[in-house]
Amino acid sequence: MDDDPKQKLSLKREVGLMGAVSLIAGTMIGAGIFMTPQTVLSSIGSSGGSLMVWAACGLLTTLASFCYAELGTVIRESGGEYIYILRTSGPVVAFMLIFSSVLFVRPAGIAGMALGFAQYAVAPFYNDCPPPVLVVKCTAAAAIVVLAAVNCLNVRLSMSVQVFFTFTKLVALALIVGGGIVMLARGQTENFDNAFENTNLGINPIGIAFYQGLWSYDGWNNLNYVTEELKRPEVNLPRAVVIAISMVTGLYLLVNISYLTVMTPRELMSSSAVAVTWGNKVLGSWGWIMSLAAALSAFGSLNGTFFSGGRVCFVAAREGHMPDILAMAHVRRLTPSPALIFTTIISLVVLIPGDFQSIVNYFSFTAWFFYGITLSGLVYLKIKKPELPRPYKVPIVLPILVILAAVFLVLAPIIDKPEIEYLYVTLFILSGALVYVPLIHYKLCPGLLTKLTVFLQLILEVAPADKNL
Repeated sequence: MDDDPKQKLSLKREVGLMGAVSLIAGTMIGAGIFMTPQTVLSSIGSSGGSLMVWAACGLLTTLASFCYAELGTVIRESGGEYIYILRTSGPVVAFMLIFSSVLFVRPAGIAGMALGFAQYAVAPFYNDCPPPVLVVKCTAAAAIVVLAAVNCLNVRLSMSVQVFFTFTKLVALALIVGGGIVMLARGQTENFDNAFENTNLGINPIGIAFYQGLWSYDGWNNLNYVTEELKRPEVNLPRAVVIAISMVTGLYLLVNISYLTVMTPRELMSSSAVAVTWGNKVLGSWGWIMSLAAALSAFGSLNGTFFSGGRVCFVAAREGHMPDILAMAHVRRLTPSPALIFTTIISLVVLIPGDFQSIVNYFSFTAWFFYGITLSGLVYLKIKKPELPRPYKVPIVLPILVILAAVFLVLAPIIDKPEIEYLYVTLFILSGALVYVPLIHYKLCPGLLTKLTVFLQLILEVAPADKNL
């Protein structure tokens, strides 16, 4: 490394196509597919309707990811929605996103996945009763801390962890799919008779069913958070998206068909751990394997979220929307360790009162609010700046369709049955604009932040990282 103290560090391009596919698929396939199928089914009311929701969720995320692939090749910076909104909608809206993301969306997602991991990890030790809440939350906290350490130590190590757990969870899902195929081959198809009977067609149940299904697909956009660390992003970004999301959508449909083949809709809706119930019915005394598989799946997804989530703080700090210390990287390991540590602390705080179902609904509401704004930026770039180089392009109709879907998803839960909690979430999002004025625009208390930055820089052995690679 150059001895010049003014020389800035750069994050390395360490992520290839295999790592990119593993990051997307490994993050998407988490605790969701083991925890939300029963909620999707109970919301939509029929087995046929639930399969339609899963397929529609896959189609929606595929269309959105194609749009993101173009954004990622036009704006070749890490940070995902934040950097795209900053470049198209301006700093105030971008700060509203980062404010919501850093203090709620990302930590809540990490806490939710950690709770999913912990629930399945401790289940074999509590066969006759639900595990104590304290044990579950301590296990979740331990998982968060371990993965924070892994991601702070080495990018290659964290990607190796991602590839390994992606492989294990694919094996687990293949086992579920295989078991379902065997049952279907034996003629066990009675659960699909009158598949669309009792389907709920109201706006609210459809919206909630999509929220639960889309939670399982969350992570489709994670590669856009680490564009600067991706080798040949103009080639590998769209390729990884097509490979990963097509694979995950197919797997999710087959897994849900397997669930519905083995269990009646009533059994599925009443199950608190659908994979364990499936395992007990198909594998008998070996049913505990599914608990282990679900735990490993959630752990891998948690690692992928950590890998990308820390980069959001990192990029926001480079743009002056977060403290400077969060835009620094370790002088030897070249990892954004301050941003990762900050994300860890907030996630542990959110974990204390964390509730899985509330996290899913409020997370999805907030996420699709900003997805709609992000893709509005893509439409703007297509119309106003067609001269920008675009190694990968999509027809303008695609982002328009996804924007319409995002509007529906934001409004659906509050049209039929408005809940005060969604108003609180909306006010929290909008409050970011009020925080922006004193802290970012007028930069109050700069002296205190400067002293704190210098102190932490010495303790953590970090230095400013270069924006341009």
